[in-house]
Amino acid sequence: MPVDIPDAIAHRILKYFAENARELPWRNPPGQALPLDDPQWPYRVWLSEIMLQQTTVAAVKPYFAAFISRWPSITALAKAADDDVMRAWAGLGYYARARNLLACARAIVAEHGGVFPNDEAELRRLPGIGRYTAAAISAIAFGRRAVVVDGNVERVVARLFAEPSKARVHALTDRITPIERAGDFAQAMMDLGATICTPRNPRCEMCPVGAECSGKEDPGQFPAKPPKPARPDRMGSAWWISCDDHVLLVTRPPKGLLGGMRALPTTDWSENLDAPPPFSGEWRRYGMVTHIFTHFRLNLSVMGIEAESGCKLPFVGEWWPKSQIEEAGLPTLFAKAAQMARAMEERNES
Repeated sequence: MPVDIPDAIAHRILKYFAENARELPWRNPPGQALPLDDPQWPYRVWLSEIMLQQTTVAAVKPYFAAFISRWPSITALAKAADDDVMRAWAGLGYYARARNLLACARAIVAEHGGVFPNDEAELRRLPGIGRYTAAAISAIAFGRRAVVVDGNVERVVARLFAEPSKARVHALTDRITPIERAGDFAQAMMDLGATICTPRNPRCEMCPVGAECSGKEDPGQFPAKPPKPARPDRMGSAWWISCDDHVLLVTRPPKGLLGGMRALPTTDWSENLDAPPPFSGEWRRYGMVTHIFTHFRLNLSVMGIEAESGCKLPFVGEWWPKSQIEEAGLPTLFAKAAQMARAMEERNES
């Protein structure tokens, strides 16, 4: 690729962005001056970037709107109760992000007076902010030149340079990132990857840099995909314990999968399911729910029982009204289990 091509690439991509940018609630329109006089502008950029990690734009939009409505500033979020934030995050997945969200908000208020640092190195010292997120906030929120590489950008650049190795993509992105409008450029590259240079069936004929793309003859091979490791199966049981139109919910340990979230009581998750119910009684087997985690697939057996009022249980938890179970903020796994249990109860009562 000739040495004068990078400037032409940036120009064409920015022109494409000006004409085709997606309208997103956290985004400043392309080409417009950044609202740097708005103290909550970096907050909105940061919140969207955390939510968008490993999550689609469509899934994030309602969560972003709800968070901004309830906690319109970094200070408001820093003061929020952990349980309220975790409940509001329920269903968005990857719950460590929510814990880091709170930790980061509190660190910004305590250590930076509620003002986001604009330097990548300072941003990376905050909880939950890594290389990509620091670069994205610095470029998008503050207009500083930063090399922003997410999954979409990685795919676009790997194909543009016909580069199979992901390890070299950051340096190649650095080569084409302009000094001015780095934030617009980063978002333009994200849009290209999301709408044109898609993982399957890319629309190369619509790409603004198709003429310069070295990988357009066989875009599917860039970047090279390592073989996926086998996803093992794990098993466990969840207990739907009813009493007077309430169900027992527990809070999971703060660290680990679904940490700090409300949940049904459950066994450990292992390769074999061989755990008896936690106490004797007339248990009913409601069925099995399956949930895919990053590194394994969980098959969770759901069993239920009607406990007597005042009975002693081997769990510390809270009795939650069944009619309001949707408001408990259960993560998706336990929301599916609760839905199954309620459906089976209604079937047994009819």
